[in-house]
Amino acid sequence: MAKGILAVAFDFSPTHADEFHDWYDLEHLPERQAIDGFGHCERWIGSDEPHYAAATYDLDSIGTLQSPAYLAVGYENSSPWTKRLVAQCNRLMRFEGEQLTPGNPTAPAYAGGLLINAMNVTAEAEDDFNAWYDDEHLPALGGVPGCLAARRYRSTEAGGGLHKYLAIYHLENPDVARSDAWKEAADTPWSARIRPHFRDRLRVLTGKYMRA
Repeated sequence: MAKGILAVAFDFSPTHADEFHDWYDLEHLPERQAIDGFGHCERWIGSDEPHYAAATYDLDSIGTLQSPAYLAVGYENSSPWTKRLVAQCNRLMRFEGEQLTPGNPTAPAYAGGLLINAMNVTAEAEDDFNAWYDDEHLPALGGVPGCLAARRYRSTEAGGGLHKYLAIYHLENPDVARSDAWKEAADTPWSARIRPHFRDRLRVLTGKYMRA
């Protein structure tokens, strides 16, 4: 069974930062960490945009999001605090999906950075896009010094999100994605052919969140 992921990203600038972090640290994240089927749960803060926040939750399977334990605290059963804070923020992404590549590895421990790439692709280029990602792009970026893991996902129908595809890269630190080696790995003729077919792309470079 394929591993799953729940990944979210917010622009929390409309809220009070202290309350936003208290909500995540004291209620929202602990609720999910207590649910069977949730694995590594991590928080991230934008490296270039410090008012961006992201969270990634490894799932034993995407079915975890339909379990009674999750349904008791998620979706319409979210807490009043969750509903109020989420309504105040600008949600950039909510992605529910199954892992495509490279199989079933989970998030590595002790990563200092995370790069999120979410997007759609035109229908006529989708086969080429998937071949590019699996055969060239993900392996090349995964081989850059300082990249600890490279994984990608396809949205499940139940996700109902804005993006069909998601790739996440765990990094030693955010500067790995700014390095010459990263740019060289990403800049190929095949990449140049595929990029014009991207739609609704969201790219967020983050560092590991540390509570003050």
